[in-house]
Amino acid sequence: MRFLIAALSLAALSLAGLLASADAAFADKRVAFVVGNGAYKNVPALPNPSVDAKSMAKLLRNVGFDVVEGSNLTRDKMTEKLLDFGKKAEGADVALFFYAGHGIAVNGTNYLLPVDADLKSEMDVKLGAAINVDLTLEQTMGDAKVKLVFLDACRDNPFAAKIRSARATRSVNVQTGLAEMKSGEGTLIAFATGPGQTALDGEAGTNSPFTRALLANIAQPGVEIQQAMTKVRAQVNEETTRNQLPWGHTNLIGSVYLNSVPAPAAAAAEAQNAPAPTAGPSSEVELEFWRSIKDSNKVEELNAYLTNYPNGQFKSLALARIAALQDGPSTTTRNLTTGADLDPATFTEEASEMTEDQLGLNKNQRRDVQRRLTALGFDIKPTGKFDDATRAVVMRWQAARGYPKSGYLNALQHKALQSEILATRVASSDDSADEPARPARRRSGGGHHYHRGGGGGPGAFFGGMMHGLFRR
Repeated sequence: MRFLIAALSLAALSLAGLLASADAAFADKRVAFVVGNGAYKNVPALPNPSVDAKSMAKLLRNVGFDVVEGSNLTRDKMTEKLLDFGKKAEGADVALFFYAGHGIAVNGTNYLLPVDADLKSEMDVKLGAAINVDLTLEQTMGDAKVKLVFLDACRDNPFAAKIRSARATRSVNVQTGLAEMKSGEGTLIAFATGPGQTALDGEAGTNSPFTRALLANIAQPGVEIQQAMTKVRAQVNEETTRNQLPWGHTNLIGSVYLNSVPAPAAAAAEAQNAPAPTAGPSSEVELEFWRSIKDSNKVEELNAYLTNYPNGQFKSLALARIAALQDGPSTTTRNLTTGADLDPATFTEEASEMTEDQLGLNKNQRRDVQRRLTALGFDIKPTGKFDDATRAVVMRWQAARGYPKSGYLNALQHKALQSEILATRVASSDDSADEPARPARRRSGGGHHYHRGGGGGPGAFFGGMMHGLFRR
């Protein structure tokens, strides 16, 4: 008994120490601006930015940030949020800016697009329809000691062609993606992909590859932010089979930790006669993710958990919850309706060349498989030939669903793929072989140089902010 009391006392002291160190780690002034714009009024909507913003805001609050959050903001609402963020960020130890949605680069200057943007010319961009990134960061974050900027805005932009074709701006340089930016002192800038390139938005209803990698790495206990970004680049590069490599520019002058609390030793986490919690620094993020959706009546939110954590602690509970909701499926994103994906054998039986041969898929049926994968965000050209590129994409799809990764299909997995309801229509298997695959929606993104803000006080700040946002 005495040994038990001593052990419990030691555990209590250890927990108190951890809580104290956590409080100390988050004691500095941390402010974040987190916005996801996807419900565009004048161009096709983007499915994921609001999901990305919600996930990021929750993560940042967990590590001590005061978050100014918004989704699907108009120009006026976005300006209000920026003014609020700028006011709170005055004198901040860490100011963080996260944006997911459409962005555009015109003549080397980057702009973020509110959902009511209707850009037909360079004049529309510069006279207030878009948000000037350089000026916005300078005005809102210039006074912070550390400035972290994450732009998941590297999609193909539907406004670019309109601006290029405008008669008055026929010679304007409208880039694919965003333009390169350089960081000022104490600043880290990170983009979903390189300057002038585009990045995948990902499967509808989940996080983009870039945001998913940020969520998994930037708030790991005891991991410095530049080390975390190295992991982010590696994760995105691997997930997209080397088709997307995040880019950044760093001018930090010290170590920066979003979560400086050291990870507890594995032995301390174990309890007698009970399984140890899932190892790894992302377990707390997974737990918070599950808590946020465990009572949801939206199948797409439960599928989002399975996509982000295909072998997660709550996989069986998520699958059971999905099964219970099958009588009232959501029509907004992917849903599983036939139950094939919920067959336990689907998750254990490994497919092989032999099992795929047994399916007897002809060329049109193989194109149908490729189109379905593309519509789910796993881009592959519908050639009707299962080459090495197709095998790699099938493996990515299998990994995202928690199936054994082989690059081949068996009857259960093929049925599961066919049972997925898509947010966009999958072309039928007898369409022309020459029809191009419909690519996943992409974000537009790139790079900047700004200086520490000078003096002036609140009046000068708000005056400069309003003048700068509406004039260039």
